[in-house]
Amino acid sequence: MILFHLIKKELRQMVRNRVLPLLFVLVPAGLANMIPRLATQEVKGLRFAVVDNDHSTLSRRLVHKLDASVYIDLAYVASSYRDAMAQVNAGAVDAVVEIPDGYEKGFVVGDGTPIVQVSANSVNGTKGTMASMYVTQVVSDYADETLPPTIGRTGPPALRFLFNPRLDYKVFMIPAVFAMLMILFVGFLPALNIVSEKEKGTIEQVNVSPISRFDFTLSKIVPYVIIGVLMVLEAMVVAHGLYGITCAGSVPLLVAATLLFSMLIASLGLVISNYASTLQQAALTMWFFLMVFLLMSGMLTPIASMPEWAQWLTVVNPMRYFIDIMRSIYIKGATASQLMPQFLAIALMTAGGWAWAILSYRKSS
Repeated sequence: MILFHLIKKELRQMVRNRVLPLLFVLVPAGLANMIPRLATQEVKGLRFAVVDNDHSTLSRRLVHKLDASVYIDLAYVASSYRDAMAQVNAGAVDAVVEIPDGYEKGFVVGDGTPIVQVSANSVNGTKGTMASMYVTQVVSDYADETLPPTIGRTGPPALRFLFNPRLDYKVFMIPAVFAMLMILFVGFLPALNIVSEKEKGTIEQVNVSPISRFDFTLSKIVPYVIIGVLMVLEAMVVAHGLYGITCAGSVPLLVAATLLFSMLIASLGLVISNYASTLQQAALTMWFFLMVFLLMSGMLTPIASMPEWAQWLTVVNPMRYFIDIMRSIYIKGATASQLMPQFLAIALMTAGGWAWAILSYRKSS
């Protein structure tokens, strides 16, 4: 009964605050709108030169299909490969597409899919890789459309992108928005909660009351857990409305993962608040953990690309497991049995964080 009234008190304090309720509504919508658009690794406006040695109907259609892509633009029609490479050296184009002589004949006679050569400027590795991927996918799709079903392919197989066939980076970033919401609100606000009461002197009323450390800690965690889940659900609705992206897996499983992670991150915020003496100390400490969690979570860069020592450090980063769970459920539709290692890792960290938050709170007379 005491715990219920304590939670009710925390929720009332949130509602009475003029800023927090507004942030709870606006921030999830804002992050779901901006982060997938701004934090993107998609490369658009890539310029390519074409060398058409066949000058046939099918080769011209292929050039038109390449130019119709939103990612690449036809910048130059070269008379020879050397002419096209001169444009690459001058920085005028990012890739060269050379259509071989006999391209149309290969389809008509049935010799298989003729090989189209793609040469990408890889001075900028990202642009070079993306340009080759875009061109290769368009050429492969065009070959599948043109080649009769009775004729086998002799060229390289077409690329097939699972779970995200359009290579839309927004699909990859939306689950990361959920993790950012948890850190920014469920982590930061509890970190500032107790230390704020210390500065105001209201914590003394709790210290002299018969409230147990368990009830006090739980009353500080539960309201933010509820708010965190509601914000994630709001972000899901916004993502569906803006981008048409829906959860491929179980929404209750996603909510369960959010509950578990929010309890962990709120516990960490309370631990920081228990040890900090001022709001500045709590805010800077939480900001440090926020940056470490984000940079070493795999949210923006793959963990496999990190140095070996950094990969070992990510083992104790709870955000790594949470983002993995979110993306696996949201994009691939993974089940609970498939994500059991990640759930167990977060559950163990949550138990440890919760125990630390309870033990680190000291009642003083």
